[in-house]
Amino acid sequence: MANEKKKDFNAMLHDSKDMPKFQTITDQASIEKYGGDRMYFAPPIDYDAVMKRIPCGKLTTVGKIREYFAKQSGADFTEPITAGIFVSIAAWASHQRDDDKTPYWRTLKANGELNEKYPGGAAQQKNLLEAEGHTIIQRGRTNIRYYVKDYENALYDLK
Repeated sequence: MANEKKKDFNAMLHDSKDMPKFQTITDQASIEKYGGDRMYFAPPIDYDAVMKRIPCGKLTTVGKIREYFAKQSGADFTEPITAGIFVSIAAWASHQRDDDKTPYWRTLKANGELNEKYPGGAAQQKNLLEAEGHTIIQRGRTNIRYYVKDYENALYDLK
């Protein structure tokens, strides 16, 4: 995100933007990709609440949070673009608070990838995860990316 120091992420976190809401999609390719036409939009604060539930030593992914919201709401899927944005907002809002922190570093991208858009980037997330006992591996030679090794073994069941 750009200009993080100038933004009030806690205000963004509490702006529901008329969510939660549902939308019916009609694009056949998207319906096939996501397994249905009923799309759910969760408000930013809901992402923060789920991220706060992840205990030390455990992990989740944005995709797992999306699956959880879809199941809880009765939708076919949760909108993916806003999910990524709202997870980042939750991370930056926590970073701006002195208390009631959200352990955002425990929420990974797909395939256990670290999130460069979190406060301090992937390097800070790597440090925080290693401090909790996770092993971080590097992939790529020019486009270097970081992943939690065997992240599947540490996934927290959101139920």
